[in-house]
Amino acid sequence: MSEPGADHCTLASALEFTQQLGEIWSRQIGSGLCGIYRIGSLAHGGFNGRYSDIDVAVIVDEPLAPDELDLMHAGARELSTALATKLSIFWADRSFRAGRFPPLDRMDYLDHAAPIIERERIRPKRPSLESIRDYLRGQPLANWTGQVHHFTAQSVLGPDEHKPYLRSLLYPARFLYSWDTGAMASNDDAVAFVRTAGVEGLDIELITRALQFRQESRDLDALFSDRMKLAGQLSACTHVIKAQSGEV
Repeated sequence: MSEPGADHCTLASALEFTQQLGEIWSRQIGSGLCGIYRIGSLAHGGFNGRYSDIDVAVIVDEPLAPDELDLMHAGARELSTALATKLSIFWADRSFRAGRFPPLDRMDYLDHAAPIIERERIRPKRPSLESIRDYLRGQPLANWTGQVHHFTAQSVLGPDEHKPYLRSLLYPARFLYSWDTGAMASNDDAVAFVRTAGVEGLDIELITRALQFRQESRDLDALFSDRMKLAGQLSACTHVIKAQSGEV
């Protein structure tokens, strides 16, 4: 396949890349493969060639060994070094007891997975809303909090920081959508949700502008002065958590 730029690709190239990956991985894994799927924005919509990851789910009979995962990543790099940097592999055995498949991504698989190769559709138990909220208030919230502190302390947006900064701006919408519904959706749907949710203290205009920049694949320099608003966005989301937990 043709080699796109390191920062941009088209939807067509991402679809071709994942289709070819599915065929390569199917041969590598062999009879132990249950299915390979597109998830994330390639499945539920809103894929952006500059800012989206390429999320692929792999379901197998038995847990994958580290050398098998290394071989899968090597196959991706052979296809496209640029697109391989965007690739995120989610995987699980048929019991979903082993692998890398957080609860929210499991919901995305259940609701939106688009088969590349499917020999048997494995349907794990649907995570409860409570388990999704427990997950969200853990590492995802900690990661976002770290981003808020990082960007608030920065005086210049580095050339490699546009994608993580955009995610930090859009994360309140994604967080609140998943917190309320227990599901995962596109950035567009998440922003549409918070525009009507009436969350106290949330700067909807900033989130809407960030979505527009994403849709237009623009640099984030013009939004960098708004980094000081991130602390307020974080506070609005933590207030929702506390309210749901009976702490306020």
